[in-house]
Amino acid sequence: MTLSTQMQVVVVGWQVYEYTRDPFWLGMIGLTGAIPFVCSALFAGHVADIISRKKIVVYSAMLLSLCTFLLCAFTLNKGLILHTYGIWPVYVVVFISGIASAFLSPALFAFLSQIVPRKQYANAATWSSTTWQTGAIGGPAMGGLLYGIIGITNTYATCLGLMLFALIMFSLITSRPLPPKQKKESLSESLKIGINFVFSNQEILGALSLDLFAVFFGGAVALLPIFADQVLKIGPIGLGLLRAAPSVGAVLMGAIMIYYPPVKNAGKKMLFSVAGYGVCMIFFALSTSPLLSLLLLALSGAFDSVSVVIRSTILQLMTPDEMRGRVSAVNNIFIGSSNEIGEFESGVAAKLLGLIPSVIFGATVTMFVTGFTTVKAKKLRDLQLDTKI
Repeated sequence: MTLSTQMQVVVVGWQVYEYTRDPFWLGMIGLTGAIPFVCSALFAGHVADIISRKKIVVYSAMLLSLCTFLLCAFTLNKGLILHTYGIWPVYVVVFISGIASAFLSPALFAFLSQIVPRKQYANAATWSSTTWQTGAIGGPAMGGLLYGIIGITNTYATCLGLMLFALIMFSLITSRPLPPKQKKESLSESLKIGINFVFSNQEILGALSLDLFAVFFGGAVALLPIFADQVLKIGPIGLGLLRAAPSVGAVLMGAIMIYYPPVKNAGKKMLFSVAGYGVCMIFFALSTSPLLSLLLLALSGAFDSVSVVIRSTILQLMTPDEMRGRVSAVNNIFIGSSNEIGEFESGVAAKLLGLIPSVIFGATVTMFVTGFTTVKAKKLRDLQLDTKI
């Protein structure tokens, strides 16, 4: 699934950029996916706590498969549909994908805790993140390579084949019974309890807030097609490599964390990693060397993977079983949607400030937020996860 979705991100981004030649519309891809994601997230978390999590995963994968099929269909007959209606059908599919992702994410997160023993949460979070990042390495590279070699239609068809294979694999996982609920709650009560739990826990709230601002301001993913075309001049194949580079760094760091989980002094390590991510993005913005840019993106991915594993472990360890869907949903609003909304912010900032100044500005904000969190969130700063396992 990760291979498929990451290939699609590259292909859709390049397709929209070729059609519009405007960074604003690249940013709109992210916003179009974020709006339904945010609007559906809390309800999706509630559903993940009352309905079989495996069923939700399978049905969400089916909807994502349909979206991939539609993207492929839009390119048939020399893109007749897009020539007739413009680029809007692509945005409609991205919107539907946002709904599917909103239901998929909390169900996957909650299902993981039903499969893995508590003492293995940190290790499982590392494996989960590393596996995803491994797919994220191959996905962008394959997307850019196949786009350049076999064309957009065949590339989308490959994405569809991978998505259907993932759907079959999901269906083979054994179902698990839901954790027993202590009492029946209305929808509004259920959502309120989940939100209150997150906002009353300083470690969880601090970790989510830190990553929210880092992802929202610090990333430059939506602008990579422009960097590949105008700054580094490496085309769609180079774009695939740029998209894959952070995941290469994340996988290498993940391999280290499998043997040395970042549970001791976890709070300080998380703060350091987010600050390091910001520094990498500043130097990336200033780079005109393809090799240096790839190295900086890989290093940013290594820093980001530490933060992701620590945040995931915090959520798994500190969340009651019967609330995992709702807490994951709040996490998705903070983090998952910030990826897409951050892409929109990147597009708007690039339009207003220019390409390179916009990335430097966002990375600087990330570093400022990290410093502020270090001073204000004492419980997060002093967090020791090894004492909670």
